Amino acid sequence: MSWKTHTLSVLVEDKPGVLADITRILADQQISIDAMIQREPAEGESQTDIIMLTHVTREKNVDAAIVKIEALPVVKKKVIRLR
Repeated sequence: MSWKTHTLSVLVEDKPGVLADITRILADQQISIDAMIQREPAEGESQTDIIMLTHVTREKNVDAAIVKIEALPVVKKKVIRLR
């Protein structure tokens, strides 16, 4: 089993509830967030990046969470993961 921290970057639609949906998926996979940044979209933009650093967690849990996050209709690109 591989345990490490992960940094995830997710491009999403800027609308209410998106962050809640993503954090629920992470919680369901037993993944805790250490830090997070969500910037205000640029003028005229309707998308923004959410960047999260996880606490140490199992890689297989992160793999499962990414699949579920990418299936959300508000997610606009594949999740970028840095190990």
